[in-house]
Amino acid sequence: MRIVAGKYRNRRIDPPQGIEARPTTDFAKEGLFNVLQHSVPLEGIRVLDLFAGTGNMSLEFLSRGAVDVVSVEQDRKLFAFIQRTIAEIGETGWRVVKEDVFKFLSGHRSKYDIIFADPPFHMEGTERIASMVFENALLAPDGVLIIEHHEKTDLSAVDGYIRNRKYGQIVFSIFGGSNEEMN
Repeated sequence: MRIVAGKYRNRRIDPPQGIEARPTTDFAKEGLFNVLQHSVPLEGIRVLDLFAGTGNMSLEFLSRGAVDVVSVEQDRKLFAFIQRTIAEIGETGWRVVKEDVFKFLSGHRSKYDIIFADPPFHMEGTERIASMVFENALLAPDGVLIIEHHEKTDLSAVDGYIRNRKYGQIVFSIFGGSNEEMN
């Protein structure tokens, strides 16, 4: 796994052994960021990364100019791994929160330009993520929510759905925002 572009380009991320996370593939990540870079600003933005896993997506956003990234990860090993990565690179705009995502969403009130969620593919209730983001008004004006999921999951009936992008068996469903290029 590597960072695709930006100031940390080609930096390798070697996750700890024995984790259950399924990091976003370089192929899918590159495809998503090609869409994003042509439709939403990536520099100077605030990002919330839910189910952050290895911190792969958080670091990709930081590499491309995000100034504030909050990673939420419940797993003890992955949380510690992200903390070590933050310390290694000295990134001051990145912080990690060790908490259940749904508990975090129910009590958090900051606004973000992009919220990225990569829940476990087998998790029930993936659609609740979008509902909670919108109910708690966590997106900034013109903000975008992106949920990564397996192709067998269909989120097109969820309020705020705009479209999706498919890369192999991975699908990114995009919600909210008003940027026409995302349509």
